[in-house]
Amino acid sequence: MENLLSVSLIGLGLSMDAFAASVCKGLSLQRRDFKKSVKAGTYFGLFQGLMPVIGFLLANNFANEIKDIDHWVAFILLGVIGLNMIKESFDKDCPIDCDFNFKSMVTIAIATSIDALAIGVTFAFLNVKIIQSSLLIGIITFFISILGVELGNIFGIRYKQKAEFAGGIILILMGTKILFEHLNLLPL
Repeated sequence: MENLLSVSLIGLGLSMDAFAASVCKGLSLQRRDFKKSVKAGTYFGLFQGLMPVIGFLLANNFANEIKDIDHWVAFILLGVIGLNMIKESFDKDCPIDCDFNFKSMVTIAIATSIDALAIGVTFAFLNVKIIQSSLLIGIITFFISILGVELGNIFGIRYKQKAEFAGGIILILMGTKILFEHLNLLPL
Protein backbone atom coordinates (compact mmCIF):
# COMPACT_ATOMS: atom_id res chain seq x y z
CA MET A 1 0.00 0.00 0.00
CA GLU A 2 2.85 2.33 0.80
CA ASN A 3 3.86 3.03 -2.76
CA LEU A 4 3.64 6.47 -4.26
CA LEU A 5 1.17 5.44 -6.94
CA SER A 6 -1.37 4.02 -4.46
CA VAL A 7 -1.26 7.09 -2.21
CA SER A 8 -1.42 9.37 -5.26
CA LEU A 9 -4.49 7.57 -6.57
CA ILE A 10 -6.18 7.78 -3.17
CA GLY A 11 -5.26 11.48 -3.06
CA LEU A 12 -6.73 11.96 -6.51
CA GLY A 13 -9.91 10.15 -5.52
CA LEU A 14 -10.23 12.17 -2.31
CA SER A 15 -9.61 15.44 -4.12
CA MET A 16 -12.69 15.00 -6.30
CA ASP A 17 -15.06 16.33 -3.61
CA ALA A 18 -12.86 19.42 -3.32
CA PHE A 19 -12.76 19.61 -7.11
CA ALA A 20 -16.56 19.55 -7.28
CA ALA A 21 -16.80 22.28 -4.63
CA SER A 22 -14.16 24.28 -6.48
CA VAL A 23 -16.08 24.01 -9.74
CA CYS A 24 -19.10 25.42 -7.92
CA LYS A 25 -16.99 28.24 -6.52
CA GLY A 26 -15.71 28.95 -10.02
CA LEU A 27 -19.26 29.08 -11.33
CA SER A 28 -20.00 31.88 -8.86
CA LEU A 29 -17.22 34.13 -10.16
CA GLN A 30 -18.14 36.84 -12.62
CA ARG A 31 -14.63 36.72 -14.12
CA ARG A 32 -11.44 34.72 -13.67
CA ASP A 33 -9.71 35.44 -10.38
CA PHE A 34 -6.59 33.35 -9.92
CA LYS A 35 -6.13 34.61 -6.34
CA LYS A 36 -9.48 33.07 -5.43
CA SER A 37 -8.48 29.85 -7.19
CA VAL A 38 -5.32 29.68 -5.07
CA LYS A 39 -7.34 30.54 -1.96
CA ALA A 40 -9.70 27.63 -2.63
CA GLY A 41 -6.74 25.34 -3.33
CA THR A 42 -5.09 26.37 -0.08
CA TYR A 43 -8.15 25.76 2.08
CA PHE A 44 -9.09 22.48 0.44
CA GLY A 45 -5.50 21.22 0.25
CA LEU A 46 -4.79 22.11 3.87
CA PHE A 47 -7.86 20.36 5.26
CA GLN A 48 -7.55 17.39 2.90
CA GLY A 49 -3.96 16.95 4.09
CA LEU A 50 -4.74 17.49 7.78
CA MET A 51 -7.73 15.16 8.12
CA PRO A 52 -5.85 11.90 7.38
CA VAL A 53 -3.41 12.78 10.16
CA ILE A 54 -6.29 13.27 12.61
CA GLY A 55 -7.93 10.00 11.53
CA PHE A 56 -4.59 8.20 11.74
CA LEU A 57 -3.93 9.46 15.26
CA LEU A 58 -7.44 8.53 16.41
CA ALA A 59 -7.24 5.03 14.93
CA ASN A 60 -3.64 4.32 15.83
CA ASN A 61 -4.73 3.54 19.38
CA PHE A 62 -6.76 0.51 18.31
CA ALA A 63 -5.08 -0.52 15.04
CA ASN A 64 -3.24 -3.42 16.68
CA GLU A 65 -6.44 -4.85 18.13
CA ILE A 66 -8.04 -5.33 14.72
CA LYS A 67 -4.89 -6.14 12.74
CA ASP A 68 -6.43 -9.39 11.50
CA ILE A 69 -9.31 -7.59 9.77
CA ASP A 70 -7.67 -4.28 8.84
CA HIS A 71 -7.90 -5.05 5.13
CA TRP A 72 -11.65 -5.55 5.48
CA VAL A 73 -11.94 -2.22 7.33
CA ALA A 74 -9.99 -0.47 4.55
CA PHE A 75 -12.12 -2.16 1.89
CA ILE A 76 -15.39 -1.20 3.58
CA LEU A 77 -14.36 2.40 4.34
CA LEU A 78 -13.03 3.04 0.84
CA GLY A 79 -16.04 1.30 -0.68
CA VAL A 80 -18.57 3.31 1.32
CA ILE A 81 -16.78 6.59 0.60
CA GLY A 82 -16.52 5.69 -3.09
CA LEU A 83 -20.17 4.68 -3.37
CA ASN A 84 -21.21 7.90 -1.64
CA MET A 85 -19.16 9.94 -4.10
CA ILE A 86 -20.74 8.09 -7.02
CA LYS A 87 -24.20 8.77 -5.57
CA GLU A 88 -23.35 12.46 -5.14
CA SER A 89 -22.13 12.62 -8.74
CA PHE A 90 -25.74 12.31 -9.90
CA ASP A 91 -26.72 15.47 -8.01
CA LYS A 92 -26.89 18.18 -10.65
CA ASP A 93 -27.09 21.04 -8.16
CA CYS A 94 -24.18 23.14 -7.05
CA PRO A 95 -25.18 23.97 -3.48
CA ILE A 96 -21.92 25.79 -2.69
CA ASP A 97 -22.27 29.48 -1.83
CA CYS A 98 -20.28 32.04 -3.77
CA ASP A 99 -18.35 33.53 -0.85
CA PHE A 100 -14.63 33.03 -0.51
CA ASN A 101 -14.57 34.36 3.07
CA PHE A 102 -12.96 32.46 5.96
CA LYS A 103 -16.16 31.01 7.42
CA SER A 104 -17.46 29.79 4.08
CA MET A 105 -14.15 28.29 3.00
CA VAL A 106 -13.48 26.51 6.31
CA THR A 107 -17.00 25.08 6.37
CA ILE A 108 -16.72 23.71 2.84
CA ALA A 109 -13.14 22.53 3.37
CA ILE A 110 -14.18 20.53 6.43
CA ALA A 111 -17.23 19.11 4.65
CA THR A 112 -15.19 18.00 1.64
CA SER A 113 -12.43 16.48 3.76
CA ILE A 114 -14.44 14.24 6.09
CA ASP A 115 -13.68 11.34 3.73
CA ALA A 116 -9.98 12.05 4.25
CA LEU A 117 -10.49 11.55 7.99
CA ALA A 118 -11.77 8.04 7.28
CA ILE A 119 -8.81 7.42 4.98
CA GLY A 120 -6.53 8.37 7.87
CA VAL A 121 -8.20 5.64 9.92
CA THR A 122 -7.52 3.22 7.08
CA PHE A 123 -3.91 4.38 6.85
CA ALA A 124 -3.41 3.56 10.55
CA PHE A 125 -4.39 -0.05 9.89
CA LEU A 126 -2.06 -0.29 6.91
CA ASN A 127 1.00 1.27 8.61
CA VAL A 128 1.25 4.05 6.03
CA LYS A 129 3.80 6.82 6.50
CA ILE A 130 1.18 9.37 7.43
CA ILE A 131 3.10 12.64 7.13
CA GLN A 132 4.37 11.97 3.62
CA SER A 133 1.03 10.55 2.50
CA SER A 134 -0.95 13.46 3.95
CA LEU A 135 1.38 15.99 2.35
CA LEU A 136 0.95 14.29 -1.00
CA ILE A 137 -2.85 14.22 -0.61
CA GLY A 138 -2.85 17.91 0.37
CA ILE A 139 -0.65 18.92 -2.58
CA ILE A 140 -2.77 16.95 -5.05
CA THR A 141 -5.93 18.54 -3.66
CA PHE A 142 -4.36 22.01 -3.79
CA PHE A 143 -3.70 21.76 -7.52
CA ILE A 144 -6.94 19.92 -8.34
CA SER A 145 -8.91 22.62 -6.49
CA ILE A 146 -7.21 25.44 -8.38
CA LEU A 147 -8.06 23.62 -11.60
CA GLY A 148 -11.66 23.17 -10.40
CA VAL A 149 -12.22 26.89 -9.79
CA GLU A 150 -10.70 27.76 -13.15
CA LEU A 151 -12.71 25.14 -15.05
CA GLY A 152 -15.89 26.04 -13.17
CA ASN A 153 -15.45 29.63 -14.18
CA ILE A 154 -14.76 28.75 -17.81
CA PHE A 155 -16.90 25.69 -18.56
CA GLY A 156 -19.48 25.33 -15.81
CA ILE A 157 -20.82 22.33 -13.96
CA ARG A 158 -20.25 19.54 -16.47
CA TYR A 159 -16.93 18.49 -14.85
CA LYS A 160 -18.27 18.34 -11.29
CA GLN A 161 -20.32 15.20 -11.83
CA LYS A 162 -17.69 13.35 -13.87
CA ALA A 163 -14.99 14.15 -11.29
CA GLU A 164 -17.05 12.89 -8.35
CA PHE A 165 -17.95 9.73 -10.25
CA ALA A 166 -14.31 9.08 -11.19
CA GLY A 167 -13.18 9.76 -7.63
CA GLY A 168 -15.67 7.23 -6.30
CA ILE A 169 -14.52 4.58 -8.76
CA ILE A 170 -10.86 5.20 -7.83
CA LEU A 171 -11.55 4.79 -4.11
CA ILE A 172 -13.56 1.59 -4.64
CA LEU A 173 -10.77 0.14 -6.81
CA MET A 174 -8.12 1.04 -4.22
CA GLY A 175 -10.15 -0.62 -1.46
CA THR A 176 -10.56 -3.72 -3.61
CA LYS A 177 -6.83 -3.75 -4.34
CA ILE A 178 -6.00 -3.58 -0.62
CA LEU A 179 -8.41 -6.43 0.15
CA PHE A 180 -7.13 -8.62 -2.67
CA GLU A 181 -3.49 -8.05 -1.68
CA HIS A 182 -4.17 -9.04 1.93
CA LEU A 183 -6.11 -12.13 0.85
CA ASN A 184 -3.20 -13.01 -1.46
CA LEU A 185 -5.42 -12.77 -4.53
CA LEU A 186 -3.02 -10.26 -6.08
CA PRO A 187 0.76 -10.26 -6.01
CA LEU A 188 2.14 -7.61 -3.66
